[in-house]
Amino acid sequence: MEETKELFEIVGPEDAADINSNQSESITFLQDVVRRFKKNKAGVVCLIILGLLIVGSIVCPYITGRNISDQDLANTNLGMFQNGYIFGTDNLGRDMFSRVWYGTRISLTIALAAVLIGLCIGAVYGGISGYFGGKVDSIMMRIVDIIIAIPYLLVVILLMIILRPGVGTLILAYAAVGWTEMARLVRGEIMKLKESEYVLASRVLGASPWHIIFYSLLPNTLSVIIVELTLTIPSAIFTESFLSYIGIGVQIPLASLGTLASEGIASFQMYPHRLIIPAAFLCITMLTFNLLGDALRDVLDPKLRK
Repeated sequence: MEETKELFEIVGPEDAADINSNQSESITFLQDVVRRFKKNKAGVVCLIILGLLIVGSIVCPYITGRNISDQDLANTNLGMFQNGYIFGTDNLGRDMFSRVWYGTRISLTIALAAVLIGLCIGAVYGGISGYFGGKVDSIMMRIVDIIIAIPYLLVVILLMIILRPGVGTLILAYAAVGWTEMARLVRGEIMKLKESEYVLASRVLGASPWHIIFYSLLPNTLSVIIVELTLTIPSAIFTESFLSYIGIGVQIPLASLGTLASEGIASFQMYPHRLIIPAAFLCITMLTFNLLGDALRDVLDPKLRK
């Protein structure tokens, strides 16, 4: 029986062009992450807020043309939106708008610098410990346990005695003890990844342990590191604010959200906005980082993908 075209029914695309058009386009991991992140509305909003905070902390202190230490004794204790002062003034006539935004910049700078230093130390330390394992891992983890047992406040006080109090001392103090959680996290991830096929292939090809750690293993823990980074920054901001609040953090004439809150609580009953405004900035900043970290975890963690 002769086969004819009439005996068959064409289902689906009729030519190669249609077949190719229906095939899913290959995308990179970064493109996939960006696409998924755009679908997370909370994450996008938090990213926009964070961008506004960073840009505002850089630009806004210069909008009014007033320095954070400039005193206007003729306009002391003003409320919000009085005599051209957006956030009012303090008891020395200093512009609260410039001081709050400058304080936000200082708090963000200290937190970001301290956390990034801790990230570098913790990632390398945890990578080495997790890859070599055995006695090396046991010794390195016992060192981590000892550092965790040292109170952070004690480290800050000791550094304040040895070094000059200020921003650099706060960054150094937090970085000195803040890398331990990152080291533990990276160690756990490395111990799971070091038995993978691509690591075995690198060993067979003669790659050194350091090449495997820095070029094969650590890049594959990047998603976990980014999430931990965004969740650690709020803790660093709160720690800096607390230390500045009790007087062993940022020193005069600089201002941070902690020092502004400390100044505001002294006059809270008469001028509540002096405490409410820096406290609101502090809460918004910490909440933004926390929600952004949750959004990134949902996007980057393969187990949470649908």
